[in-house]
Amino acid sequence: MKHDSRPYYQTARAQAAAETGERILRAFLVRMENFWFDEIRLDDVAKDAGVTVQTVIRRFGGKEGLLEAGKELMNHDLPSARLVPAGDYERALDAIVAEYESSGNLTVRLLAQEARYPAIKSITNLGRSNHREWVGMIFAPWLDAMSPKDSRRAQDKLVIALDVYVWKLLRVDMQRSVAELRRTMTDLCASALGMPPEALSTKLTIRGEALDD
Repeated sequence: MKHDSRPYYQTARAQAAAETGERILRAFLVRMENFWFDEIRLDDVAKDAGVTVQTVIRRFGGKEGLLEAGKELMNHDLPSARLVPAGDYERALDAIVAEYESSGNLTVRLLAQEARYPAIKSITNLGRSNHREWVGMIFAPWLDAMSPKDSRRAQDKLVIALDVYVWKLLRVDMQRSVAELRRTMTDLCASALGMPPEALSTKLTIRGEALDD
């Protein structure tokens, strides 16, 4: 009985197509990190990805399509890296610093262009919303113990303390070390919560369960 290899062939083709699409998107995002949106040419993206311009156009339609698909890719990458239990400040700091070291330049460049391009504005607005929600989740054990008014004010300060512009000021503009960035962010977060910095590493109890340092 002859074995039908078509399902395997179709799966392999689909996988190859997905890999090509991701390669194109990542080439585009690298360009976005280093150039302004209106400077990016499809020819350059295609060359970086090792495909033809026709392939880029067929898959994404153009730069606006690449931008939309790039947003989905970034939204897929970042949440998984930020999966940290509530109250685990040290792991949260590890995650946010690693994120900024990897993609902080891209984020800053997107923010610089958001007023000019609605598609970029939708990306940065989503990033702001996700960042605030994440900060609220990480610091929930402290924020939940406050009055609603104090909690909101403290969360505002925490969002600022862990913002990408703090990373840019210290790492890019001032050329400070990662250790200095971490120390400054910790000092700012502790100040927002009205506690000494070392208290952020204390063992907490969340919903009746102990959280290890």
